[in-house]
Amino acid sequence: MAEINWTDEAVRWLHEIHSYISEDNPDVADRVIDEIFEKVQILTDFPRAGYRYEDNDTIRVLLYGHYRIAYLIKNDGNIDILGVFHGSLDIEKYL
Repeated sequence: MAEINWTDEAVRWLHEIHSYISEDNPDVADRVIDEIFEKVQILTDFPRAGYRYEDNDTIRVLLYGHYRIAYLIKNDGNIDILGVFHGSLDIEKYL
């Protein structure tokens, strides 16, 4: 079973997502963040659940609604969550 580590950058993205959604509806913002965390938990048992990012098999992307959750499968099998990006963003600027 893989261990999941959230990078500081990924946590910053979550805070920004929460802040943006909270402007209209704080309850929905809480639910979206909770559901992103829940979605990521699938990676503990299925680390290759996301699609490969370009030709790199260690960086993958898991989808949740309009968001892309970028993660790295490390040599020890554990996972670093690199960021959570809205689908409209150019993910290449950040990875």
